[in-house]
Parts: sequence; C-alpha cells; structure tokens
Amino acid sequence: VEVEARSLPMELSEKGGVENNGFVQNEAFEDEETDTSSQEEMPKTCSVDVEPVAVEETVLKPYAGMPKEVLLQFSSQARYRVTREILFWLIIAGAVALVCATIAIIALSPKCLDWWQASPIYQIYPRSFKDSNMDGNGDLKGIQEKLDHITYLNIKTVWITSFFKSPLKDLGYGAEDFYDIDPIFGSMRDFENLIAAIHDKGLKLIMDLIPNHTSDKHQWFQLSRNRTGKYTDYYIWQDCTQAAGSVIPPNNWVSVFGNSSWQFDDVRKQCYFHQFGKEQPDLNFRNLAVQQEIQDIINFWLGKGVDGFSFGAVKFLLEATHLRDEPPVNKSQNGVIITAYSQLYHDYTTTQVGLHDIIRGFRHTINQFSREPGRYRFMGTGDDEKEDIEATVMYYGTTFIQEADFPFNFNLINMKNLSGNSIFEAVDLWMKNMPAGKWPNWAVGSPNAARISTRIGKEYVNVMNMLLLTLPGTPVTYYGEEIGMENIVSEDVSEEHVNSGPVATLPEKSPMQWDGEVNAGFTEGNSSWLPVSSDYQSVNVEIQSTWSNSTLSLYRALTLLRNNELPMNRGWMCYIWNDSDVFVYVRELDGLDRVFMMVLNFGQESTIDLKAIVPNLPSEAVIRLSTHFSNAGKVVNTKLIKTEMGEGLVLEYKSAKPVHTMEAFQGKCFVAEKACYSKALDLLYVNC
Repeated sequence: VEVEARSLPMELSEKGGVENNGFVQNEAFEDEETDTSSQEEMPKTCSVDVEPVAVEETVLKPYAGMPKEVLLQFSSQARYRVTREILFWLIIAGAVALVCATIAIIALSPKCLDWWQASPIYQIYPRSFKDSNMDGNGDLKGIQEKLDHITYLNIKTVWITSFFKSPLKDLGYGAEDFYDIDPIFGSMRDFENLIAAIHDKGLKLIMDLIPNHTSDKHQWFQLSRNRTGKYTDYYIWQDCTQAAGSVIPPNNWVSVFGNSSWQFDDVRKQCYFHQFGKEQPDLNFRNLAVQQEIQDIINFWLGKGVDGFSFGAVKFLLEATHLRDEPPVNKSQNGVIITAYSQLYHDYTTTQVGLHDIIRGFRHTINQFSREPGRYRFMGTGDDEKEDIEATVMYYGTTFIQEADFPFNFNLINMKNLSGNSIFEAVDLWMKNMPAGKWPNWAVGSPNAARISTRIGKEYVNVMNMLLLTLPGTPVTYYGEEIGMENIVSEDVSEEHVNSGPVATLPEKSPMQWDGEVNAGFTEGNSSWLPVSSDYQSVNVEIQSTWSNSTLSLYRALTLLRNNELPMNRGWMCYIWNDSDVFVYVRELDGLDRVFMMVLNFGQESTIDLKAIVPNLPSEAVIRLSTHFSNAGKVVNTKLIKTEMGEGLVLEYKSAKPVHTMEAFQGKCFVAEKACYSKALDLLYVNC
C-alpha cells in the first residue's frame, strides 16, 4: 500500500490531472480566483486510504519571486488583507492630518514682514555718494561700485533721491524729463545696470518722484505757455494785473522759498503758479490728463524694475480754485505785503479736498505691479507736516482703502531741543496717532536737515543710532550717519554751489567719506562738487571698519541685533521711564522669555532704579550692546543703572511676565504686526 501511495502522484500527472505538490493541504486552494477550467479537465480520481502519519505535511509560504497566481492565494487571507487596509487608512488619515495642520498653521501664522518692513532703508543723495568718472559728481555707477557697503551694513533697501534729467535747480527736484537720467548721473543703461546689480545682491530699490511740479524747461511747460493743444491747461495759469511796470499777483499766496508764488510769463502773458522756485511751475492736477501722465511715468519706472516710490511734496498737489487770500498768522499784518511762507496759514494751497483720491490713484497703479509673487511694490509719501501729525498719518489711508505703506516720519528730526522727555514725546506722538495695524518708521537724518553731529552734537550720534535701530518699525538712515558725518561749514559753499540749490540745505549733502585719501575717496578727480568735510581722515568708512568701538561697528551690531532677534523686529514696545536725561523702553514678544530693555541717555549723567519701576524685573541684566563697547557682556544691577551723557545700553534679561500684560503699563505699550512665539513648535502664531 505504501509503495502504491507514493507512486500515485506521478500516475495522476501522467493522466493529465493536477499536480498537488505532495498533497498540500486543501486550504491552500480555497482562493476564489483558482483556475476552475483546469479543474473541469481533471479525470475522476479514486480515493485511497492512507494512514495520516504516513504523509508528511508541507505548508506553502510566501517567497520572493512568486508568480501572480500564488501571490493571489495569500492576498485575500485575513491577516494580509486587514494589514493592507489598516495601512491604507493610516495613510489617508495621515494625509488629512497633514493638510489640516498646514491649513491651521497658515491660518494661525502671522503675516511675514515684507521687505520694506524687515530691513532698514539707506537713503542716498546720488551726487554725493561716489564719483566713478572723476568729474567731481557722484553718479549711478558710483552707487553700483559701493553696493557692498550697503550689504556690509546688513541693509537690504536702497532709496535714491531724484536723478531725473533736470537743470539741477532745487537740487534736481524739478524734472525736465521724467523718462530720462540726468547726464551728470549717467545714462539709462547705467541705471539698468545698477538695478540689475541691486537685485543680484538681494537688495531693493526705492526712487524719488516729485509729481507736484516740473522744470520750466520741460516740454510740457513749453507747449503750455504757447497754448498748444491739450497742454494748454497742464499748469495753473491766471491773469495778472500790471501797474507801474510791476505785476500784481492774483492773491497773497507765497512760495515755500519766499515771495509771491505767481510768476509772470512773457510768452503767454499770464502768471503761472509755483509752490517752490519760479523755475518749478506747478502741474494742474485738476486736469485728468495730467494725472494720467504721472500714472504713465509710474508705470515706466516700475517696468524698469523699481521696487517702490517715495512721493514727495504731495500735500501741494491741489490748490483751492476760488483763489482767496490765505489768512495771515499775525492778523495785524492784514493788507501788508507778506513775503515769508511762515507768515500765512496755508489753508488753500495744501491738503485740499480730492488730494487723497489722487494718492489712491498712485497706489492703484503701483498695485498692478504687486501682483507678481514676491514683488510687492512699496509706496511712501514724503510730506513733513511738522505741527499737524493728524494730516501726516492720513496718508496711511483707511482700514479698507490703502494709500502709502507709510508716510515718512520726521518727528525725531523736528525736535526743538534734546532730552529724554523730548525723545519720548516725539516717539509717543507718532505711535498714538498712527492708525491701528499700520507700520511705523523713523528717521534721524535727511537731505533737508542738518546731520546729527551738527544738529545735536557728536556725543549723541551713537545713542541716536541706537534709538533708531531699536524702535519698532522701519528705520531710515541717511548716507554717512552710520559713521557720524557732520555738516560742512557754510562758508565753504561757493557761489557755484549755490546755483545748484538752496544754500541752507547744501552743508548736509557733502561727499561721502570713504577713506583718508584725497577727497575722502569720493572722487579720483581734482575736486568734488561740494567740499569734503575737514574731519574725513578720522571719520571715514575704511578706518572705522577696523575699530571695534567705532560708530560704524556699533551701527552694524545694532542692525544684526534688529535682524536676528524677534522681539526687535516685530515685538511689543512699552515705555518704562522718561525724564530730562533718559528714555527707557522694552521690546518683547509673547511666548518668548527673552526681553530687551533700552536705556538711552539724551541729557546728563544719570542713575535710575529700574527694579522699583518694573514689577518682577530680575535683579540683574546683561549688557547686550553699549555705546561704550567695552561694557558689552557685563552684568548690571537693575536697581542701579548708571549712564553717562550720550550713552546707550541694550540690556537683556529673562522674564516670564511680559511688561505689556502688567496693569501698571496699560496704555504705554504698542505693537504693529502682533505675533506670539511657540517654543515647542519653534514658530510664530497670531492667536495669543
């Protein structure tokens, strides 16, 4: 029987039956997809009684390279099918969770700071920055040569003042051609090369545009004075009365530079209106064709790759049509000939109804170029209202209608005296009047104001830069302030220089001081368009870059601190203390226990007990940065903080209790782009 049983498989195979590989157990063939056609061909088999112990059981297991038929036998088994289904649903659940987490992170994450918020802005007066062709005038190629200096300062935004083709009256702000570069600065090819180099270095470019007026050499004015077609009303013309050989203007309006703002034109035999110099006639912005001309100019330069504009003198764009006399500041002067701009209230020549509609038109044009991802175009306005902060902040627009990203803030320049209290008042004035959710900005120098060293003293240069770079918002640095340049002496300005613009604004436009060589490295020519300051051998970029305690080194350390520390670039600011000598404030971020406290001295030597002012303030803090570099890293007692005249400290300490949550400081804290830090996830979120 045993012999017959062993030979049975071979006999079945030879008769066309199905080979069973040694009598594998029947469950291996329970798969529904088994080839039933072959089973039908099997001949009837006979049953053979075999002792169970006589047959060796063989179990088929999965193996590499198994054919499809064998694989299918296992795939439907519960242990494989269930595992497969579990893995499938785990993958689905994981994908859904990932999508939900991504949506949640996007919804909860604060808006990233845009480029005009994240970096300081470096303002360049191009004629005084760097001369590349030895003619004594700075130019666009010179700026391109010195772009590494801007990256060295950890700055990513360059603001270049007007470089349009111009007779250079009023320092070039009256354009002869808005579509061309003045030859003194180079060519359009030079500009294209400059902007390409700027973008190659990851920088952005803002340019000036003064739409209020043109030069009297502009083609539009020449056509208008001859009453040619549509250009007839491109400017503001009025009949004048002539008596005894002199011209009697239509009213008492006075130009910013003094004397009547009306000038008689011999060609047209009428008076044209000018808010500034007589060589700069005002455009008629009540003429829609003029508005379209400016829109076309904006489009042209944005098409060239410009990243934003600073629109200057915009409050002068419209004048009242009734031409009434403006009221005098001193009423006793009624009927008296007024020649000074400050003698009148300018109710009819500034900030007229309809002005902000024009500004919004500029914004709309710029936004057409902001649709490209990563290419937001900036818009700033440069009017300095001085006494009227409410009029200035109106240029932010409203919650629903955007105008400027910010109007430039000159509060720190316009201070009449320097003290801890005056600094506090200048900062607080802007922060309290700025619309909620808008972004602040600060400047301590400009082409139209004396430099820090001259205006308030050399001993305060470093502490002013420390203030500028630690306040919330965007700091604006005028070229040369990073090394503490000062005004040149007015007596050094010759008659030739006066012909280039108002003498009062020339001393702060002296050539940039690059090194201790002749002409301070500004030019390799024999002379420069303005004299170089006499202190250039000790105050220059080259020598200060080698000194660890120089104004330049401190400036770089401050920009690094601002760029690298979250509380500095988007956190809360809270006023802690101010008196005649010091101004103290903190920068902090929700969720981050690291706090920075600025103690800035704008008066005389002072000692202050900060622990008595701030509850829960640690008894010790570390000096992160100091205007006296040797003090950096030292530990100070917060009950006894001493500062000398012009000294500034950036203190760092840890605290679980933010100042802005303390009842004692309610109403003294501000935040523009609110964000909170999650230490566990190492990310920012908005719902604190």
